[in-house]
Amino acid sequence: MGRAYQNRKESMAKTSDAKAKVYSKYGREIYMSAKTGGVEPDGNLVLRGLIERAKKDQVPTHVIEKAIDKAKGGGGEDFSPARYEGFGPGGCMVIVDCLTDNPNRTIGEVRNCFTKTKCKLGTPGSVSHMFDHSAIFAFKHDDEEAVLEALMMADVDVSDIENEDGMITVFAPNTDYAKAKTALIEAFGEIDFEVDDIQFVPQTTTPLAGDDVATFEKLVDMLNFVDDVQNVYHNAEV
Repeated sequence: MGRAYQNRKESMAKTSDAKAKVYSKYGREIYMSAKTGGVEPDGNLVLRGLIERAKKDQVPTHVIEKAIDKAKGGGGEDFSPARYEGFGPGGCMVIVDCLTDNPNRTIGEVRNCFTKTKCKLGTPGSVSHMFDHSAIFAFKHDDEEAVLEALMMADVDVSDIENEDGMITVFAPNTDYAKAKTALIEAFGEIDFEVDDIQFVPQTTTPLAGDDVATFEKLVDMLNFVDDVQNVYHNAEV
């Protein structure tokens, strides 16, 4: 599972290096998290995690503060989540998560990405059942048993735990995100998480080769260029 996550992470890194897109993505997510869960990071662990990730991705402080201030004001855009699923080259599976203020526009733009790369947009649920919607935490620690015990004591349903080169990676159901993070912080103090996120992790991978690789990269590039697209998850192994 960890290796599949890393493959996806590395693939995303190749296609998410446009600063404006990164700033816009975090701005929307921070705004929505603050609007729905509260503007104080100490009381909104999802917002806290977003802010920490944004800082690691070198998002300027003013972008973060502007998004929170907009949520405080109660106005601003009314974004709603939208999720699209489809099939890429070689039969690989793709999930596209969006935040949109115009679902008709967004689905049209996402469908265009699939159509222009001769891929197929599927129906809701067509591929997501082949992914685990997981809360993922990775941090430096050398006692896997202690980490597991802390999570079990907090009644976290741990899906998987890995220990590689002094880096612990914990996978839990996405619904246990806040509970798992609270348990880890209470057990080990403030943690500098390498990964603190909710992701779709593929249960299996689909190897790609030849022309399929170029087509897949074009598809992901096009999707990441769409303003409303927040994250692209896939099971392609390039």
